[in-house]
Order: sequence, then structure tokens, then C-alpha cells
Amino acid sequence: MKGNPKIIEALNKVLELEIGAILQYLHHHWTGDGMESGSILPLFEKTSMDEMKHAERVAGRINFLEGDPSVKPAPIRKGGDLKKMMQDDLQGEYEAIEFYKSVIRLAGELGDSTTRLMMEEITAEEEGHADLWETILQKTGKKLP
Repeated sequence: MKGNPKIIEALNKVLELEIGAILQYLHHHWTGDGMESGSILPLFEKTSMDEMKHAERVAGRINFLEGDPSVKPAPIRKGGDLKKMMQDDLQGEYEAIEFYKSVIRLAGELGDSTTRLMMEEITAEEEGHADLWETILQKTGKKLP
């Protein structure tokens, strides 16, 4: 099914954000070791796997629409202490959520209900990630370096 070029372009940006998020979360998982982070490191890894599932869904949709899925990651934030890593991840989630909502609107305007529904589901999961980092930062922020 030949998809609308605007939808394909937007989905490719979503895919790039997801690929960047995968890399950022994995980098934080790898480099956060030894930073009093025993309970946080598995969350970085799990979230990277969630982002990979999102990337798979989005790439599949792009393929279905006869587009060419991007392999370029969005820029990632790396470095800093554990608190900075979580703040960076939270900021990335906020940025993704904002963009994904614009893709939901675009898909609605163009009558692509399948893309709209997929993006609503992914956005809900990203909101869950944001809530996770917000909660951890609020509850443990004073204890983190």
C-alpha cells in the first residue's frame, strides 16, 4: 500500500528517535556501572528493549507504506553522573512524546487510522517511561550523586 509521503517522513523521524533512544539507554546501562546504580541499570536496559520494540513496529509500518526505513539515529546525550543520565533520558522522553503527538494529529488529518492508533500506543508507553524517570528522580534525587 503506497503511503502518504508526509506520514512516511514523520515515521522515519520517529524511527530515528527510537534508534537514538535505544543507543542512549544502552550507553547509560553500560557506563552507569559502579555509580551506586544497581537498581537503575536494569531499568536502562529494559527501557532500551521497549524502544527496540517501538522501532520494530514503526519500521514495519514504514515498510507496509512502501517507504524506506531510516537507520540513522537521532543525536544521543551521554556522559555525566547517574542523576544526569536519568535527567537526559527524561528529556528525551518528553521530546519524543511531543513529536509523537504531532504525528498522531497528522495521521488523523490524513485519515491514516492505523498509524494514528500505533502512535497512540507508542506514545502511551513513552509517557510510562517519562513517569518512571520522574518518579525515580523525585524519590531518590537527594540520594544520587
